[in-house]
Amino acid sequence: MTPGARELMHRTGTHPFQLLLRHQRGDWGVLDAEDRAANERAVILGGRLLSAYEVGPGKEKLWVISEWDRSATTILRPDEY
Repeated sequence: MTPGARELMHRTGTHPFQLLLRHQRGDWGVLDAEDRAANERAVILGGRLLSAYEVGPGKEKLWVISEWDRSATTILRPDEY
């Protein structure tokens, strides 16, 4: 996870395991239809996976991105991409 994501999760009481579990289960969060479809294709054919979650009372966004080969998964704020 990035420093910004760590700070946001700490401030909002969000545990990274909660986000990773949702991501792993295919709960992509607040993605639009196009990004959801891209994830569904990536699950079958291989490719990068993106989830977007809103946390805290301000509904600030965190992204969870898994690389195409699943070698790494990162939690970050969109402005850290």
